[in-house]
Amino acid sequence: MEEKICYCFNYTADDLIKDVREHGHSTIMERITAESKQGNCDCKNNNPKGR
Repeated sequence: MEEKICYCFNYTADDLIKDVREHGHSTIMERITAESKQGNCDCKNNNPKGR
């Protein structure tokens, strides 16, 4: 099982690596940040670590 880095949007560590290789930076992190600012994430409930 791949390590998830984002339980709200189901991104894995491999997704992040592929994204950086393809774009030269992380567009995934940009998307996560934008969604979080809009209140569209629930890490406390979705992430087993509660963060």
